[in-house]
Amino acid sequence: MTKPRHAGVKLVLLALVCYFLLPVWWLVVASLKNAQGLFGGGSALWFDGFHLFGNLSDLFSYNNGEYLRWLGNSVLYAGAGGIGCTVISVLAGYGFAMYRFTGRGFFFAAVLGSVMVPLTALVIPTFVMMSNAGLTDTIWAVILPSLLSPFAVYLMRVYAGGSIPEELIDAARIDGAGELRIFWQVALPLMRPGVITVLLLSVVATWNNYFLPLTMLSSSKLYPLTVGIGLWGQLAASNNGGGQSLWNLIIVGSLVSVVPLVVAFLTLQRYWQGGLTVGSLK
Repeated sequence: MTKPRHAGVKLVLLALVCYFLLPVWWLVVASLKNAQGLFGGGSALWFDGFHLFGNLSDLFSYNNGEYLRWLGNSVLYAGAGGIGCTVISVLAGYGFAMYRFTGRGFFFAAVLGSVMVPLTALVIPTFVMMSNAGLTDTIWAVILPSLLSPFAVYLMRVYAGGSIPEELIDAARIDGAGELRIFWQVALPLMRPGVITVLLLSVVATWNNYFLPLTMLSSSKLYPLTVGIGLWGQLAASNNGGGQSLWNLIIVGSLVSVVPLVVAFLTLQRYWQGGLTVGSLK
């Protein structure tokens, strides 16, 4: 017999769903309003006209297309940082899982220990290092720190150890395959769900990063969306950048900024869900 379903658990889950979806609903509703509807005292959670296309036109044309430039910067940082982090993490995780070498336990323990270090605690040392190298206020000051993720290395180490049978690697070596060929043709296809998971997490982390580019960049032309929208917020709060109309652009810009992430999650969900559950299968 099946266990009775508890109504209390369902109510709690429903309350949590509403709690997390309510800000998203407000963002969508507010993005459809014009400045008058946004500050007119009407319902904040219900529609008041449809002005999305006008808002988008104002957003993309404001200050000579400043938002589009920031959007392009975010795509560059997230793409380069996410892909680079994925490559490094996959190679490092595969090496920790498949090879036996002196100091492997110590180095992997160092990786696990670095997971506990808050990223914000590393921003100032990273800034000093980039400043000494003359890379501050360049795209490399954002991309290079994004290439390293101890958690991604740990995740790929766990995934490689759980998805690649060592017997399969040994059989490939007996057949005369080199290490690079074994990795490319044997191991990598088996690691594809984990690779997609790490890629998605890395892209999202770089896309949403605020403190690092805020510290490293001084030119607004190099800002990503997170810092750029924050700059608009400061201007709107000081009432020097258009007041209510600028707040309207901030809300619409925030909605546009989350659309690529939502599309990526929905498109790749079957891969990253499999990658996150592999540790429970071993």
